Amino acid sequence: MEKTRFTISVFTEDVVGILNRVSIIFTRRKINVESIAASESEIKGIYRYTIVLTETEDQVKKVVGQLEKQVEVVKAVFHPDAEIVHQEIALYKVKTGVLASGGNAEKIVRFHNARVLSVETEFTVIEKTGHKEETQQLFDDLKPFGILEFVRSGRVAITKPMKTLSSIVESLEELLKK
Repeated sequence: MEKTRFTISVFTEDVVGILNRVSIIFTRRKINVESIAASESEIKGIYRYTIVLTETEDQVKKVVGQLEKQVEVVKAVFHPDAEIVHQEIALYKVKTGVLASGGNAEKIVRFHNARVLSVETEFTVIEKTGHKEETQQLFDDLKPFGILEFVRSGRVAITKPMKTLSSIVESLEELLKK
């Protein structure tokens, strides 16, 4: 079977150690996590882990099944890239002189629609939001000018299908009442 990039959303209670238990599920199956981001969800007390991996759909289904067996996991779902809207953020630190001269580095930053967040005497911090390929391209284009520091967040994603976490929780509550 062909490996594809999937985004898994894991909705959990706010419990110490849950991230460790979630990550162990991937480790046991020898699945590499490409990125992970954690945040509060739209429901108070429920947190969302957004996990990106490249794997077969069968393997992803098994992992999601394992995740849902965790007591503190409210719901786990997976989506191929075509079913989500996603972004990442990257920060680049470069020498201020590289941009101040108004040369090619400044043109590159403008071409990529990046933002300057901070200008200090010795360095400037640039922000680029987009898909991983876009943030990587800016990195590659700025590399000849000397990147002092670089960091990229994990993917944050929202599904295109109109199924909200609230509706999922309501469905689960209806099942529990029966």
